[in-house]
Amino acid sequence: MSSVRFMTMTRTLRPVIATLALMLWAVPTFAQTADEIIEKHLAATGGRAALGKVTSRISNGTISLTTPVGELKGTIDLFQKKPNKTRTLVKIDATAIGGGQITSDQRFDGTSGYVIDSFNGNREITGDQLEAMKSGSFPTPFLNYKESGMTVALGSREKVGTRDAYVIQLTPKVGPGVRAFFDAENFMLVKTIITINVPQLGGPIDQVVEFSDFRDVDGIKLPYLTKSSNPVQTIVATVTEVKHDTDIDDSSFSKPAQ
Repeated sequence: MSSVRFMTMTRTLRPVIATLALMLWAVPTFAQTADEIIEKHLAATGGRAALGKVTSRISNGTISLTTPVGELKGTIDLFQKKPNKTRTLVKIDATAIGGGQITSDQRFDGTSGYVIDSFNGNREITGDQLEAMKSGSFPTPFLNYKESGMTVALGSREKVGTRDAYVIQLTPKVGPGVRAFFDAENFMLVKTIITINVPQLGGPIDQVVEFSDFRDVDGIKLPYLTKSSNPVQTIVATVTEVKHDTDIDDSSFSKPAQ
């Protein structure tokens, strides 16, 4: 082969090889699918086996609310049990604004929901709020999202704070969809956004929840800091203690007998 011909081929192939190298380098990024990211998330939080063994969880902590009338503090106790039972008991010290102690006891037995509310009055949970609760499951809806009929779609990357995150749109069979943000490096769930209709707040609102300070509890990574915000208030909950597989009476998730 003549030197001239060789040089011509070299000049021709050089950009092709460079482009191929770029394509090969990019394959791992574009090969990610929503299902793969969810599986990596499950592995990062402890794995399917460990998550599948957990039957219940009791989380205790403190809570801080930023409201139009000032900051309020209190305690929060979260009770969760398979397959999809939750109870959130919040006690707020509103003495500074003349409200005394405010108690909110939100219960969901897997089918129906009820709130015992010393400030706004007791009420049934209905509409989008109820459907969103029905779409959940303990310890995570990602364990059986396919079986439940939920569809997932991968969107573009977005920033959560200073870090990149994969965004997955979760659409349940019934009820509002959720945008879930997974850290692009460690695959932890760091943020969710759900739009729900809340009649008490005048209509649809975006509820944004951010998770951080992940710690290992019995082989499962859990967020010890949760920030929940909407146009009306911001709530920061800090976990102080977590217990797994504690017996919880099923009746505690239901509306109290009259």
